[in-house]
Amino acid sequence: MNWLLLFLLVSAAEIGLFVWIGGMIGPWWVVLLIFLTGFLGITLAKKEGLVTWRRAQQSIQYGKVPTKEILDGICIFIGGVFLFTPGFLTDITGFLLVIPYTRSFLKVFVMHIIKKLMDNNTIYIHRK
Repeated sequence: MNWLLLFLLVSAAEIGLFVWIGGMIGPWWVVLLIFLTGFLGITLAKKEGLVTWRRAQQSIQYGKVPTKEILDGICIFIGGVFLFTPGFLTDITGFLLVIPYTRSFLKVFVMHIIKKLMDNNTIYIHRK
């Protein structure tokens, strides 16, 4: 799917959700929820990022390549970006990518996307 089309669809869905939920609970509550989920999400992403960084350092100290930790870091980074973006759909996706229990299920999907990008030469990994 074209990334621009996906971006437009997600943006339209987010605006629709803002209007719909704002009609149910009020616009100021929606604004409060946006700030609250953003703050909680960024705090959680920072915590999980530091935990993953420490695990990567330990792997390197033991002479292992931290591939699992790198993939976790990519998921946490993407999740943090989604959490920083205002919207309920992006917040849900961001929390799913940051929380360790749900991240483990989504890592397979993220790895599939990375592999597809590598196969299409969209991203290139230099190997010695």
